[in-house]
Amino acid sequence: MQAPLFDGSGAQIGQRELPDYVFGIEPNRAVMHQALVRQLANARQGTHSTLHRGEVNRTRKKLYRQKGTGGARHGDRKSPTFVGGGKVHTPKPRDYSVRMPRQMRRLALRSALSAKAQADAITLVDGLAMDVPKTKEMALLLDKLTGGATTLLLLAGRNMEVERSVRNLAHVKYLHSGYLNVRDLLGYDRILMPLSALDAVVAHLDDTRVPAGMEGDDA
Repeated sequence: MQAPLFDGSGAQIGQRELPDYVFGIEPNRAVMHQALVRQLANARQGTHSTLHRGEVNRTRKKLYRQKGTGGARHGDRKSPTFVGGGKVHTPKPRDYSVRMPRQMRRLALRSALSAKAQADAITLVDGLAMDVPKTKEMALLLDKLTGGATTLLLLAGRNMEVERSVRNLAHVKYLHSGYLNVRDLLGYDRILMPLSALDAVVAHLDDTRVPAGMEGDDA
């Protein structure tokens, strides 16, 4: 599997071979779906909370006598049928987090990257550097590299000039390679990677070792 390689000015200088064990496997859609559902579930705060009838602050006095009024029988103002009363089956704070084995998480990442590679949606650049943040210059460069498509820019590490240059571009998101995730990989039309980021991703998804500092839950 190969991907086009461009220089820092946006001119194509050749092709770069992508490792098959990361970019050339048969995408496992079931595992990708499971990883995506897990990521969305883990993003939920679970802080929702409303009051049931035993928690609202209202009088406990019976509204009127039980019989002889011609109206429905009621006990107190805490009933869910009244405005200001308690809620029925009210949501309470809970933990939505879902666990997933590390090997399955990495298989999901390799599957997503392989799907992008098979769709010719991965672009490589030999270097991406700017002296000062320039959003306009970055927009012109990205237009040459990705044709104006929605783009996920993977960076090997902090690059403040590049990050500030793409921050105000609505169709571009930058992401450090250590935070690679299925949701972002599938949510953008194209993946743009400097060669340094490619090396970091390949090392990150190498099953023979676990790189230091990349043992997190979203690995």
